[in-house]
Amino acid sequence: MPHSPLEAIEIETAPDPRASVIVLHGLGADGNDFVPICEQLQLDAVGSVRFVFPHAPVRPVTINGGYAMRAWYDLLGTELDRLEDEPGLRTSLAAIETLIAGECARGIPASRIVLAGFSQGCAMTLLAGLRHGERLAGLAGLSGYLPLAAKTAAERNPATHDLPIFLAHGRSDPVIPMARAVASRDALLALGYRVEWHEYAMPHSVCPQEVADLNRWLLRVLG
Repeated sequence: MPHSPLEAIEIETAPDPRASVIVLHGLGADGNDFVPICEQLQLDAVGSVRFVFPHAPVRPVTINGGYAMRAWYDLLGTELDRLEDEPGLRTSLAAIETLIAGECARGIPASRIVLAGFSQGCAMTLLAGLRHGERLAGLAGLSGYLPLAAKTAAERNPATHDLPIFLAHGRSDPVIPMARAVASRDALLALGYRVEWHEYAMPHSVCPQEVADLNRWLLRVLG
């Protein structure tokens, strides 16, 4: 099995999983962050599911004064579409590809793998999922944005042309403005992706209605 450079928490809802959901946390958190939320999901109709919660590496984050924390890439400033840590993004992209390969090696086909993430984890979900060599079951992005947007059309894999994408965002998000999320949604729609869009009266967080909507979407793409 391919060796991943990322440590991860794994939870299986029953023996012999038939699907995998890889969940990427946000800046400064770790894989534990979304375990309670995923425990609220009701996916019995799918069969056994393996949840994989990797920990991002610890690195200095420029926007936070160089303080070292778990981050998928550096944040160089508040203008997310102009100041991007492309080397950091691509390093984490390679690590996430290894995670996906590991699930495939354990018998879960790419078509039964969902990649999901929150904030920075959402950015990595879109970056990796659109470039993956095989079509995944779907991508779920919460409170995030599309990184390296100008390069997406040239770098996306043709196999992802009908990839279902779930995007959700808070209308009062002070971290990643709604306008940035809408621009990401529109860029994906312009490329022909099937985007299911949700917005909620919340800040940079997750709400119960969002979990319920995500649950319904997961049942559909993994059904």
